[in-house]
Amino acid sequence: MSESSASSAVEVAAEAATAAAVGNWRRAGVAGAAIGVVAAGAAAGVAIERMTVGRGMRRKARLALDASGPYGALRGMPGRALADDGTEIYYEVDEVDVDSGSAGPRRRRLFGRKTPAPVTVVFSHGFCLSQDSWHFQRAALRGVVRTVHWDQRSHGRSARGSAQAEGVAVDIEQLGRDLKAVVDAAAPEGPLVLVGHSMGGMTVMALADQFPELIRERVVGAVFVGTSSGKLGEVNFGLPVAGVAAVRRVLPRVLRALGSQAEIVERGRRATADLFAGLIKRYSFGSKDVDPAVTRFAERMIESTPIDVVAEFYPAFTNHDKADALQIFAEVPVLVLAGDRDLVTPSEHSEGIADLLPDAELVIVPDAGHLVMLEHPEVVTDRLADLLARVGAVPAAANVGTYGSTAQPGG
Repeated sequence: MSESSASSAVEVAAEAATAAAVGNWRRAGVAGAAIGVVAAGAAAGVAIERMTVGRGMRRKARLALDASGPYGALRGMPGRALADDGTEIYYEVDEVDVDSGSAGPRRRRLFGRKTPAPVTVVFSHGFCLSQDSWHFQRAALRGVVRTVHWDQRSHGRSARGSAQAEGVAVDIEQLGRDLKAVVDAAAPEGPLVLVGHSMGGMTVMALADQFPELIRERVVGAVFVGTSSGKLGEVNFGLPVAGVAAVRRVLPRVLRALGSQAEIVERGRRATADLFAGLIKRYSFGSKDVDPAVTRFAERMIESTPIDVVAEFYPAFTNHDKADALQIFAEVPVLVLAGDRDLVTPSEHSEGIADLLPDAELVIVPDAGHLVMLEHPEVVTDRLADLLARVGAVPAAANVGTYGSTAQPGG
């Protein structure tokens, strides 16, 4: 197929999807499938894989993985922060297990002075995910260091964006202010280590851009995983040039149309779940031998994001540009980590961040995709634990496992 015909096919599929958004649910299902095919550029391979296994068998396998998979079962002390537009942001805190001795030796203090506040590690997740995407790192650090895990607005257990319900588009600056609200509520004092994956890393940058004094006064370390400081409009997602250009032209209006008919489209998306499962795997992981339970866990998180939320957030990424804000982190230890097969935020973007922060540690993980913290948790946890030891958040001798407990449901 020539580039011109590929571009035409993309636009035809997208136009059909737009029309289907206002049709019945069966047509919406076809539209959803068409968009997935265009976005992935790998529909043929997905179709072949799906034809070799019966739909009933695949459904039973998913149910079995959902029932036995322990991922995302870790829970902490719940709390809610109020964003500046009134949106309730859900977070959880895991405190240090003092009885285990992991918090280090007892500190002497002068009469009348408070015990210093502990270091708090704040984890920010990516687009279409939730705080549970940090499962392995949370399990490994549990009881060793104080951590805060939160759900971005309209994701996980956080409320739907109040401003978005009134038609206001989401921008990364708003997410930075949401993070500030979480910090104020869950860690109002003491040193901070900020950890962000993908959109979460952009959120950390937006926080720094708007509240530089917070970074200078309290942040002792930062970790950017599979993220970008800008120029996301240039990412090709592994597609031919003509296909990328066509998708960029039509996708915003297609998403707006589909988002306006969310209930209908969600039915269609469920009807084409098998196809989307293949696309999710392609864009989440880089290796072929990922634990099926981990793959299914990622599918559940991504599938739980409604189409109207996808439509509200998508434009924000093209406008994201926080290269200048990174300079605020120049004085603290920084870890920049990415998978070498990341098609969503390619590793070149992480290399660009490291170029702006020459003292940062740069780790490019072989055979890894966008969800590197789930695909190769041992690497991410090891480098994160090393940074936490360097900044004094955990004792050098602390028992931080590479995987941590997989935590049975309710654990």
